[in-house]
Amino acid sequence: MIIHWLSSIDSTNSEALRRLAQLPSGSVLAAYDQTAGRGQRGNSWFTEPGKNLTFSIVLKNLPLKASEGIRLNYLASVALVDFLDAKGVKAHIKWPNDIYVSGKKISGMLIENTLGPDGRVAASVIGIGLNVNQKEFPQLALATSLTLCTGREYALEASLEEFLAVFEGLLPQLSAGELMGRYASRLFRSGVSARYHDLLTDEEYEGVIEGVEDDGRLRIRDLGGGTRLYRFKEVSYLL
Repeated sequence: MIIHWLSSIDSTNSEALRRLAQLPSGSVLAAYDQTAGRGQRGNSWFTEPGKNLTFSIVLKNLPLKASEGIRLNYLASVALVDFLDAKGVKAHIKWPNDIYVSGKKISGMLIENTLGPDGRVAASVIGIGLNVNQKEFPQLALATSLTLCTGREYALEASLEEFLAVFEGLLPQLSAGELMGRYASRLFRSGVSARYHDLLTDEEYEGVIEGVEDDGRLRIRDLGGGTRLYRFKEVSYLL
């Protein structure tokens, strides 16, 4: 993969999409300062300049149908927990793709796919923000970083290369569907009773996360009876 470091940019995903036609598959845009980072469904990603990793990976001509695009989420999420495992940090995936350590968020992502005329994923821009050396998070009450978890500081350039090696090593599993099981095994709160808010019915209830469906929906067993399935922004986790 070829890394292009940018001193400052509004959003690495936005820049990757602007330059998509010119960027070959495997290109990575990384920024020391991201001024308007974007998260899922219009959320923002705030980061202290020069302290964290903010980058976007461009992949093209993928062997995926539109309905299989969720596998890119599995790929990036598993790569992040594997990378953190190698640093001695045990992480979990808060569905769909926030990465948590001891109940605090350390990473988030935004994946934007472009479909070709055949209905397959022609290109994907996988934007990732990973808290590395930042120690204070005034805008986020429940956030952490690699340095807070380990007491060490990390070189951003080397850390990105290490992550990309993990990511690239998982790429051959993308079309085989092997990543779904690994993704489900690291889900935050999996197998334990917890409180949830169903945003579709405005109900609060006690449930247990049991895994994900083939289409990526979260499956929660309602302890009051039945099973509930959710897409993005249809359920929230209660403390």
